[in-house]
Amino acid sequence: MKITIQSIHFDADKKLIALIEERLGKLNQFFNHIISAEVYLRLDKDADAGNKIVEVKLDMSQKVETVKSRSKTFEKALDEVYNALEHIVKKHKEKLRNRKVDKSSLVIQD
Repeated sequence: MKITIQSIHFDADKKLIALIEERLGKLNQFFNHIISAEVYLRLDKDADAGNKIVEVKLDMSQKVETVKSRSKTFEKALDEVYNALEHIVKKHKEKLRNRKVDKSSLVIQD
């Protein structure tokens, strides 16, 4: 999986980039056909509601999903995004698995 990280209007430190690559790399254990992940890190002006925004666009075979989270820290926002992506990836894999089972269970009788 190719991971692209863009920090908008600031420079992300190496520890944050390494954490993002590690967490998103774990998604491959659930589904091998993830093509790429684009990560956008943003700072917002509203510090009360949490001004750190993490948005991930995940390109899987036959499906593209975007998940966005806002929190007081990038780490917490990344955890929320990861949990949502894990659920989405597992659900997508199950749907693909069920399609294969449904097609193979068809029996044509003359």
